[in-house]
Amino acid sequence: MMPLVDSVHVLILVTCLLLLGSSRLGACIRTVAIQGIVAGGVLPWVSSLHISMQLLFTGVFVMALKGIVFPVLLSRAMREASASREMSPFVGYGTSLMAGVLFFLASLWLGAKLPTPDGVSGLAVPTACMMVSTGLFLIIARRLAVTQVIGYIVVENGIYALGLAVAHDIPVLVELGAMLDAFVAVFVMGIAIFHINREFDHMDSGRLNVLKG
Repeated sequence: MMPLVDSVHVLILVTCLLLLGSSRLGACIRTVAIQGIVAGGVLPWVSSLHISMQLLFTGVFVMALKGIVFPVLLSRAMREASASREMSPFVGYGTSLMAGVLFFLASLWLGAKLPTPDGVSGLAVPTACMMVSTGLFLIIARRLAVTQVIGYIVVENGIYALGLAVAHDIPVLVELGAMLDAFVAVFVMGIAIFHINREFDHMDSGRLNVLKG
């Protein structure tokens, strides 16, 4: 079972690097959908010693929300804004990938310092920390609101995975509460993106700092 768990963690780490290195919004949306399904739906299954109805219900809910609902909302926002690429991020994509390598090394160091329950993969905490770091970086280093929303989703994925690694048995109400918070946040951000694009004919959040009066 452990090699399978490690393979899932490696897949999640690859999605983080893809998000850092891709300028295509459609590819980023598909990547974060895959990450959400794997981190929220698949990872609890392969990490658990027993399969319960709680785990089944939560996994299906998470996969539907992060694999279908979030990508649909983000794709709609992308079409409304008529944008397919992020052309001029605050931090270039080559530099972003190098930052991702540094994030990974820092995550490995942090994972070695934090205690984890017996039977938990050694990559569990580093993977969660990598997701949180990647999400925060996307929020700060990208201009387009869609990419910043993707960053928020990645942060939430990381927090979910960290809770799974450390607690290893999260009550279903806590899981559903976190998913509901994420859904509301993405829904509100989607509305904000629509209004920003309608008023200013773009969704470059970097231009909002020139507003006066």
